[in-house]
Amino acid sequence: MMADRSLSDVGGTPGGLGDFLIGFIMICVGGYLLTNQVIVAGSYWNFYGTNTFGITLIPMLFGVGILFWNGRSVVGWLLTAGGAFFILAGVLANLHIYFQPASLFHTIVMLVLVVGGLGLIARAMRPHRA
Repeated sequence: MMADRSLSDVGGTPGGLGDFLIGFIMICVGGYLLTNQVIVAGSYWNFYGTNTFGITLIPMLFGVGILFWNGRSVVGWLLTAGGAFFILAGVLANLHIYFQPASLFHTIVMLVLVVGGLGLIARAMRPHRA
């Protein structure tokens, strides 16, 4: 079954390599253009006060200290991993994402590239030989 396949077979069906590659390139270009129009900004971390990011470092720092003392400490690993997760969650929760102003034409081009690329990749999964 696998012996009669060629390099141009995509998604387990015969043919479609060209459609897949063009679709992939379209998605990459459209995705780049779309994400290039996005501004990501952070804000102050407010947790029972103003700008209390430093206090969220305490559990992780205690965990790191415990791990330097005893690398097999379960409490040290829990504090370190939990503190790192809490910091990451806080940073992500305080992000503000804005779409920069763009002309309607540029927005349509970006979206058509992404959606058209998805359509070509989906078409590449169907058999192409008659």
